[in-house]
Amino acid sequence: MRNLLVAATVLLCPVISVHAQVGVSIVSPGVSIGIDLPAYPTLIQVPDYPVYYAPQVDSNYFFYDGQYWVYQGDNWYTSGWYNGPWQVVLPAAVPLFILRIPVRYYRRPPRDFRGWATDAPPRWGQHWGPQWETQRRGWDQWNHRDVPRPAPLPTYQQQYSGAHYPHSVAQQDTLRTQNGDDRSRTGQHSGLANTRGERQSGANGHPSMQTDQAPQGRQRAQQPQPQTQPWGTMQAPRSEPAQSSHGQRTQSAPEQRGQGPRDGQQGGADEGRDAGHGESRR
Repeated sequence: MRNLLVAATVLLCPVISVHAQVGVSIVSPGVSIGIDLPAYPTLIQVPDYPVYYAPQVDSNYFFYDGQYWVYQGDNWYTSGWYNGPWQVVLPAAVPLFILRIPVRYYRRPPRDFRGWATDAPPRWGQHWGPQWETQRRGWDQWNHRDVPRPAPLPTYQQQYSGAHYPHSVAQQDTLRTQNGDDRSRTGQHSGLANTRGERQSGANGHPSMQTDQAPQGRQRAQQPQPQTQPWGTMQAPRSEPAQSSHGQRTQSAPEQRGQGPRDGQQGGADEGRDAGHGESRR
């Protein structure tokens, strides 16, 4: 009996260890997506877009507005440093100009992308369904002649590679501050639980200035910014303000028509009094 208990204890130990490892990996702030870059990657700007891509990385690897982005396994991941740790971003919260990257710059495009125009963005509405397309209405509509300038690359990260690469977010934030990387973020990375919500689309179906022209927003910091929403809760633009304004005009019209005769009567009375005074003077 004692031997059976000892054997059972030995058999259970690996199981407990495996469950503990799985639990730690789940609650960790970042996830591993199989990308292990030995050094800072070469990043080239996508023509006419404020986005960079990495032609030498065998992955859908991009940089936009201070963040690195990877599309893998039908998920978007983001990180403030070129080699992670990575965090998942909800489809409803991916930045607009990341969604607009042409298909040709995806180094590892999924099967769904095959047959699509390579010089156009992926058909995300077809890929993610009508609910997503309703939430992100107007994502593929923008002025191609008025595109914000790309954010500068954090080239100071080139000196941190291999064993010197900071894997903890706290250490990365410290190094970012030490290297003067205090560029303001635009709130587009709203799929993360610890970031600000994405800006709501404008009433005309086009994204707001804060979302569409994020890098330029750093130069125009004095302009008022729209209110934020919690991540993952984007809604279609509302039209109540326009309706209320029409309602005010509809209500004011009868008052103006009613005032017309009174003004005329008042004007006639004034003319009569003026005429009477004139006769008395004569």
